[in-house]
Amino acid sequence: MIGEPQRAFYGSQFGNTFPLFAHYGVPLWVPEVGGPIDGDNEVHDLIMSVFGGMSKGERNRVKVCVRAAMAAQALMEGRYLGGRPPYGYRLCDLGPHPNPGKAADGKRLHGLELEPETAPVVVRIFTEFLRGLGIFAIAEGLTRDGIPSPSAHDRARNPHRDARAWAKNTVRAILTNPRYTGRQIWNRQSKYEVLLDIEDVSLGYTTAMRWNTQNKWIISKKAVHSPLVDDDTFARVQEMLRSRAHRGAAHPVHRTRNPYLFRGRIICGSCTRRMQAQWSHHDAYYRCRFPEEYALANRIAHPRNVYLRAKWISPPLDDWLMKVFQPHCLDDTVDVMAAAAEPERPIDSSAAQAETQARRVRAEADLRAAEAGTGTSGRMTRDEIARLVRSISDLTTVIRQADPQDKAEIYRRLGLQLTYTPGRQSVRVELAPDPHIAHNDKTPRSQRDRGEMVRVRGGT
Repeated sequence: MIGEPQRAFYGSQFGNTFPLFAHYGVPLWVPEVGGPIDGDNEVHDLIMSVFGGMSKGERNRVKVCVRAAMAAQALMEGRYLGGRPPYGYRLCDLGPHPNPGKAADGKRLHGLELEPETAPVVVRIFTEFLRGLGIFAIAEGLTRDGIPSPSAHDRARNPHRDARAWAKNTVRAILTNPRYTGRQIWNRQSKYEVLLDIEDVSLGYTTAMRWNTQNKWIISKKAVHSPLVDDDTFARVQEMLRSRAHRGAAHPVHRTRNPYLFRGRIICGSCTRRMQAQWSHHDAYYRCRFPEEYALANRIAHPRNVYLRAKWISPPLDDWLMKVFQPHCLDDTVDVMAAAAEPERPIDSSAAQAETQARRVRAEADLRAAEAGTGTSGRMTRDEIARLVRSISDLTTVIRQADPQDKAEIYRRLGLQLTYTPGRQSVRVELAPDPHIAHNDKTPRSQRDRGEMVRVRGGT
């Protein structure tokens, strides 16, 4: 029995819930209909739909009233309405709550006060920015001086954040926060209801937080806590940020896909991350941009940007591949690889490349034997090695005449992996040819074999 159906059902919830009662034979009594609800009675269904609409309307009215009251309290009184205190401040007790009912429950008002450890850092950020330092330079200076970032200062509430160094977005957020002028701010974020599943709206909504634009912020008319910067300083900083904003022409939309031969195959030797493909000046480049504040925190010597042009790699790489898999060299390569399948022994330096590739082949054979459950040693015979090497040779014979997409597929079949060392301007080439790719066109395995160091931009 439901005494107040407008409090029990919201919107279309009755229509989604009542079929369950009917299925299990549970009667639903509502006083407004004088007894149990009849699912076949149109009047009962209409009455319950009206109650659902009334409930939704009441909820919306309550939400509007609450938000209007909170906006007025923040604007006129500068009342702290909850949320995380900004970096440089901490919460303080301001006495009993002005609402007698809430005060009787033990609720108290809170406000912001300066935090001795972090407040001087905020002042330093504003001072250095007015002296002409950029956001990048400020973040790097704070990291270099060993000052904990906001995430590192309060790890209990930031376990999901990277606390190794100051991020540039953190510095910008501090420079644009009006709370440092002593005023209170509310409505920087709002709750929005989002469908749980757009394919099944009966599942309802979930609540998500979104950032509001600055014109929707509610800023108190007077200062209510100790300021770290005055109004004039804050206004000058905002003007400098606007003047430094990039207002160049919008980038044209690229309608064609640019060919990237080495997409996902180049590793930065300084930070061991994959370099990103980038099209610039009508040519393909690969870039690694490692934020300098993290490089300083991790003591990694990494340039701000590392660029590698695709045209610097392709010619020497193709020359090396053609040399390795020349037809008159295949027999010798097969012999060396077959000999490498025996127990390990000292390796001649002239055959180091083929020897390491043989280890790769031997490992693949062991994996195939384990997956097949044969229980054999998994060593490949000379004929199996020959078929593998000759299949790779067939790929390299057409590598120079292949179009970009076919060329990228050849590199994939070869299991190509490149490591670029910026300081020496050299590329380390590794191959992981998989016999499963050669015959079945499956994805290559992750194991790799060492190749050769290839010099780029001036010599090989």
